[in-house]
Amino acid sequence: MEKTAQKKAERTKQFIIEKAAPIFNKKGIAGTSLSDLTRATGLTKGSIYGNFKDKDEVAVCVFQYNVDNLISYLGRAIDKKNTSIDKLLAIPRAYRKLYNTMIAYGGCPILNTAAEADDTHQVLCRLAVDAIKTMEKTIFKLIETGKQSKELHHETDTDKITEVIICLIEGGSLLSKTTGKKTYMMNSLEQIEKLIQSSILTE
Repeated sequence: MEKTAQKKAERTKQFIIEKAAPIFNKKGIAGTSLSDLTRATGLTKGSIYGNFKDKDEVAVCVFQYNVDNLISYLGRAIDKKNTSIDKLLAIPRAYRKLYNTMIAYGGCPILNTAAEADDTHQVLCRLAVDAIKTMEKTIFKLIETGKQSKELHHETDTDKITEVIICLIEGGSLLSKTTGKKTYMMNSLEQIEKLIQSSILTE
C-alpha cells in the first residue's frame, strides 16, 4: 500500500512538472501564477502544494525537466554520428530541426531562465550556469577529440570556438523569438556549420 501511494505521488508530481513546463518557460517564475498551474493540471491548489513545497520548487523541477530534455535530445543527435566533425555538425543541425518546437515552447529554457534568474533567483541562476557549462564541456571535448584524431587543425582555438558556438545558438534563439524572424536562428546555425568546416584539417 505504501509503495503504491508513493508511486502515485511520483506520477502526480511528474504530471504537474510536465504540464507546468511550457508555462514556466513562456512566462517565467515571476509571471506564472498558481491559477496557471491549476488550469493546466486540472488539480487543486492543495494537490499541487501537496507535492511541492512552493512555486519555487515547481520552477526548479520544471527547469531541470526542460534542460534534461534538451540535453538528451542533443546527446542522441551527437551519438548517432561517428566522427568528431559529424558530431559537432550534429549540434546546429539538431537545433535546426528543433526550431519550430522550441519557439512554440517559448524559446530556449536555458536562456529564458538565465535572463530572468540572474538577479532574482540564485538557485535557478546556478542551475542555468550549470546547464551552460554542460554544453561547454560537450562541445569542448568534441573539438579536442577532433584535434587529437587530426580531423581538426591542431591550432584550432577550442575555448574560443566553444564560446562562439554557444553565443550563436543562444543569441540566434533570443532574437528569433523576440522578433519573430526565423532567419536570426537559421543564419546563426549556418555560421556555426561554416566555423566547424573551416577548422577541418584537409591535408
